[in-house]
Amino acid sequence: MQASGLDMELRVHAVDDRTSGVRLLDLRRADGGLLPTFDAGSHIDVAVGEAGVRQYSLFNAPDQADRYCIAVALKEQGRGGSRFLHERVRTGDALRVSAPRNHFALVSDPAPSILIAGGIGITPLWAMAQALEAQGRPWELHYGARSREEAALLVQIEAFAASARHGRVCLYFSRVAGGCRMDLHSVIRRAPPQAHLYCCGGTPMLEDYKVRVQGRPVSHVHSERFQSTQEAASAGGYVVVLARSGRQVEVSPGQTVLDALEGAGVQVDYTCREGICGDCEVAVLEGTPDHRDDVLTEDERAANATMMICCSGCKGARLVLDL
Repeated sequence: MQASGLDMELRVHAVDDRTSGVRLLDLRRADGGLLPTFDAGSHIDVAVGEAGVRQYSLFNAPDQADRYCIAVALKEQGRGGSRFLHERVRTGDALRVSAPRNHFALVSDPAPSILIAGGIGITPLWAMAQALEAQGRPWELHYGARSREEAALLVQIEAFAASARHGRVCLYFSRVAGGCRMDLHSVIRRAPPQAHLYCCGGTPMLEDYKVRVQGRPVSHVHSERFQSTQEAASAGGYVVVLARSGRQVEVSPGQTVLDALEGAGVQVDYTCREGICGDCEVAVLEGTPDHRDDVLTEDERAANATMMICCSGCKGARLVLDL
């Protein structure tokens, strides 16, 4: 697995295990120096031992320039990354990480922002709430979890909400006596027509969200996924032209573009191989991609200016890429 830019070694400054099934890690430079800046919604790549590399959203406020804070939900049936960070990482340990990247950024717009989070999806939205409050922009945070014990960042969020001047927090706990599940339909229906909506959570929530926001401007609807929703394009039967060298690589049936390039010895950046991290994004100079990622917006897909080569393919016989 080749990850792009794991060029920083950060120390685990603090660990918080108070939330059931979720571990909070505060990562800082050993010398206490400043880190590359980031905007709310950003994520970093983290090396997780033999499990490779995983992506984690930054949940701390962007003005905290000396730390990156991530929340890791333990996935019992996962591929080992979360287990590595839960079981083998301790305060003082060093981790290799990348500089932050952002595919889920806040739009610079005075309109209200409606932030909708389910479970561990709270992480980028909590950073957004802090950024919006600091900017004096109106916001709402709707956060659903099974119980208070399983709600990551709840202590911080409730303390923040008590003093917030420009927004409010609504909490929903579905598996406690007297609790309730978030009514996504009502949340979206009550949002002002000009509002920007942001959603991050599990696949069922995101699929429901996709249905509920129909009719709103595409430019005002935003989401981020932690799991791929589409099968990779592997029909093959086309040629990829590398514009910088003029080299041609055939993509055979059963292969993705990334598979074919690797087989031909072409070095490219990638991490997740699922179309959710954005590391393998490449500019398209000619041809029509068959988009299968969960990173690009509908407008970006229609423009066909870039594609994720780990999962997307070609609708014709030839693709020319800026490689």
